[in-house]
Amino acid sequence: MERIESKDQLISYIAEGEKNPSDFKIGTEHEKFPFKIDTNKPISYEGTNGIRSLLENFEEYGWKPVYENGNVIALTRDNKLGGGSITLEPAGQFELSGAMLDTVHETFFELVEHKSQLSNVGEKMGLDFLAIGFTPDWSRDEMPIMPKKRYDIMRSYMPTKGDHGLDMMLRSCTSQVNLDYSSELDMVKKLRLSFLLQPVATALFSNSPFSENSLNGFSSYRSEVWKDTDPDRTGILTFIFDDGMSYEQYVDYAMKVPMYFIYRNGEYINLTGHTFDDFINGKIEEVKDFYPTIDDWELHLTTIFPEARLKKFIEMRGADAGNINHVCALSAFWVGLMYDNNSLNAALELTKNISSEELVALRNIVPSKGLHSRLGKLDIYQLASEAISLSKDGLIRRNNLDKNNLDESYYLKYLEDIVIAKENPADSLMKKFKNNWNEDISKIYENCRF
Repeated sequence: MERIESKDQLISYIAEGEKNPSDFKIGTEHEKFPFKIDTNKPISYEGTNGIRSLLENFEEYGWKPVYENGNVIALTRDNKLGGGSITLEPAGQFELSGAMLDTVHETFFELVEHKSQLSNVGEKMGLDFLAIGFTPDWSRDEMPIMPKKRYDIMRSYMPTKGDHGLDMMLRSCTSQVNLDYSSELDMVKKLRLSFLLQPVATALFSNSPFSENSLNGFSSYRSEVWKDTDPDRTGILTFIFDDGMSYEQYVDYAMKVPMYFIYRNGEYINLTGHTFDDFINGKIEEVKDFYPTIDDWELHLTTIFPEARLKKFIEMRGADAGNINHVCALSAFWVGLMYDNNSLNAALELTKNISSEELVALRNIVPSKGLHSRLGKLDIYQLASEAISLSKDGLIRRNNLDKNNLDESYYLKYLEDIVIAKENPADSLMKKFKNNWNEDISKIYENCRF
């Protein structure tokens, strides 16, 4: 393991993510809640039809198990079979971290294949998968706990930082897309736009209006929960709009974020309350016999949760979970904006007058108001309409055609329909709950399956 001798290594780690635009990839991640069809309840890790058995059943499709202390906690797959990994969030949320793909068409086929495997395994086990941003009628106490030691440390620490950290861990599901950058300047432009339009993405993909068996008054309750999780590592990073924003500035920020743990000899060592800066400067007595490594830095970066996250790529983190069309539209939306320079520059021009203070305020309004959010002259619905149009232009210019001669803008129809109806997924669910379901929350399990 490479020993950390200076901050320059931390900067170089992120800079190594730079790619030639011709090599840009699309990585799509999405979570969903496994549930028992006969009871509409979550499933435990152990048991005949538990999470462990669920993971083991995927081995027939070429997935290989990853173990921790004898427990299957993830799956990986050879690139020849499609690549990617399947991992477990703290309460068994089932996540596909897709392969790094070239087009949104490939993302779609990856999702279709995943759904087919889920359906086949689920049918054998009496399970299905709920694609929504927050558990509609499961209490925190009902949620199962996965046997992953890193989550034990997080579960103990979260309540010391906010009232909803455990809800975030146990009762929320998200979708995200990971995209590349070609240079430090390109990273800065893309990271800034990621933050500027993340409230728009949250509004368009809001899909969590239920909790505790009824409407909760929010469009994205998942996003609301994140507001009270851990202020040290979440929210809008306003420093990215400072002059001179660079890899180093992000590294300086990440070094000051409190750590959760390091991993040594098959065990996670609790370092909560200490910063990475403390660690590399030898200020943590508990681990004075361990030197810091690049692997520690890579792990630490995964424990920082702003609305957009920089690693060796940029993660867009503002969307609720949803079905295949929902997830594909998310990838298409950001690809059209980020991977076409004309659209990227036009989107930065569109958002250039949004101040950091306004952006923070928008982020805090959107969970409750969704597409109907307004702040002074800023109108989320209008911003969303214009951003979708710019994304569509970018996707058309990319000119990646499928066998039916359709370009990637085809996957934006999901969002265009939302704009036409002026209803995001949460708005649609709220209307059905009141008008069609007789306020029967169990209908969610018929209508929001992945």
